[in-house]
Amino acid sequence: MKMDRRQFLGQTLLLSVAGCSSVLDKGAAEQAKEWNAILSRHRLEGLEVKTVQLNWPRLVGKNSRLDVHGRGLRETVCRIWTDKGVSGWGAFLDRRENAARVLDRFKGMLITELFDPAVGIIKPEARPLDFAMHDLAGVILNLPVYAMLGKHGPKGNLCYSGMIYFDDLEPSENPAGISKVMENCRFDVDYGYRQLKVKIGRGNRWMEKQAGIARDIEVTRKIAEAYPKVDILVDGNDGFTCDEFIQYLEGIGDIKLFWIEEPFAETRQDYQKLRAWLRQKRSKTLLADGEYDPDEAQLMELLKSKLIDVSLQDVCGYGFTAWRKLIPVLKEIGVTSSPHAWGSRLKTNYTAHLASGLGNVVTIEGVTCSSEDVDFGDYVLKNGKLMTSEAPGFGMRLKG
Repeated sequence: MKMDRRQFLGQTLLLSVAGCSSVLDKGAAEQAKEWNAILSRHRLEGLEVKTVQLNWPRLVGKNSRLDVHGRGLRETVCRIWTDKGVSGWGAFLDRRENAARVLDRFKGMLITELFDPAVGIIKPEARPLDFAMHDLAGVILNLPVYAMLGKHGPKGNLCYSGMIYFDDLEPSENPAGISKVMENCRFDVDYGYRQLKVKIGRGNRWMEKQAGIARDIEVTRKIAEAYPKVDILVDGNDGFTCDEFIQYLEGIGDIKLFWIEEPFAETRQDYQKLRAWLRQKRSKTLLADGEYDPDEAQLMELLKSKLIDVSLQDVCGYGFTAWRKLIPVLKEIGVTSSPHAWGSRLKTNYTAHLASGLGNVVTIEGVTCSSEDVDFGDYVLKNGKLMTSEAPGFGMRLKG
């Protein structure tokens, strides 16, 4: 999903949620009123935008579309503070050079003119501050963000490693082979993951088609053999045709898959064909899609038709407030979610609050990171479950 499109969609959803607090039950409405009274004592005073370096524990290689991902990334974040000296921070959903314009527009406004704890951001123009405002409100109210969302989900949620790439193909001049993939699986299982998302689709760009499918099958089989108690998720990054993907599924035989993610560019015809095959051969495997540049109307139709089981829009690209609106809709139509979080442990932790606050998140994308710029807080991954922080806001701290 391209950033300008994400912003448009997020703003569209924000316009539709401004009156959501009116449907709260009596107890929740009274609580929201009390929270708003506390927040109304604060005005937005300042905004600072900076970048933070997030480091992955190893080189992350290719997927079916993209070349080597590297060893980490830089994330743009913002810190905001009030006239009372209370601050919060989070991902900044705009270009860094627009920070002064955002501050000029909102400086001096009451926090409650921008944010409602029962809804999230209530002015579409304030979307760049979505995560920082949620963090700030939690700090002011002395509540973890998920408590503002209602605590409708479990404190601990399934969490998968999203970092099993085509590391058998690196370095290009002397490829390490499948043993390197297995080494990385061992690292992630030792770290605490009990679900591994395995990238497949080598034949889309990096290997001859049939050789690539054969390697995908071999890698999947070796992981399943080595870790029989670990859930396997596979992600094709749209690198297959429907027939090629069914060939891959036939090749792995009776190996159980927790989910299939983006095997090919989503169309009703292809998903109907794949769903029919799955009903016959592996009816419990979930289909997950919506991370890469989806047609939102088409995606919702596929979800409503139960041709897709799990909605994957990016947690930052889509926005926290927009996800707060979307999850109850998905629950109502009988499908689930797993907000995309690749690349950033910030995004993993944000998703944990959606999962613990609203429920209906089938698993969380785990991104193992270290950073000299961020204290990630007291989130704990143990035996495959990520425990959401109880600290105020999102429970993370900017260093320096």
